[in-house]
Amino acid sequence: MSMPELIEVTAENVEKTRFFCKMSAKGKPGYERKMAWLKKRFNEGLQMRLLGDGERGFVEYIPGDFAWRGIDNASRYLVIHCLWVVGKSKGKGFGKYLLQHVIDQAKQEGYAGVAALTSSGNWLINNKILKAGGFESVEQVKPFDLMVKRFDESVAIPNIVGDFENKAKLVPSGMAVYRTDQCPYIDDAVINCKAFADERGWEFTQIEMDSAADLRKLCPTPYGTFAITLDGKFLSYTYMLRKDFVKLGL
Repeated sequence: MSMPELIEVTAENVEKTRFFCKMSAKGKPGYERKMAWLKKRFNEGLQMRLLGDGERGFVEYIPGDFAWRGIDNASRYLVIHCLWVVGKSKGKGFGKYLLQHVIDQAKQEGYAGVAALTSSGNWLINNKILKAGGFESVEQVKPFDLMVKRFDESVAIPNIVGDFENKAKLVPSGMAVYRTDQCPYIDDAVINCKAFADERGWEFTQIEMDSAADLRKLCPTPYGTFAITLDGKFLSYTYMLRKDFVKLGL
């Protein structure tokens, strides 16, 4: 089977192509915040490819110095933020196709490898596709796994930043969300958190991380883009509904 064309998303065409996630929410805060975030990131080397020919999937990646993940020493690597294939496009090899595009581009541009953070939970690339693509696990902070495909073994591998327990203590009481605009679903996730905190009568704090450097300095999880803490302890890095909080006995 032939592979679909890949549509390159740029600062010049992103208003037309858009960015795959939450496509139906144009004009809503989460969508608009992601759009503004993307336009800033293109100047840092962010790349996005969408599956063309009516297929549904995309990959977003960026030079390691500017990666919105809690990793360090990735200057010589391209870092994948998101790789997602959905609906009728699943099971056709498109995930592997998108991943190989990033690998090929990294080689062509002289990078030492490609890195990605994985998890068994939501919102991160599945490690199965990375293993199949020749990636190896280099560091784990449960439930996260930093995986790397190296082209030059003389170059040091990236590492997870660490000190997450102390970062979670930045807000010692009540519920806190650490957020960026990298994912358009985060706006809704924050609203859910605040609604539950209000219901329980807890203090609620929102910490905005406006740069990759902020994220590495402040976020209590390697995912970096979003985190929830309660009374100074890490709670979750994923979208949570009221029922999810209740399941945890909160």
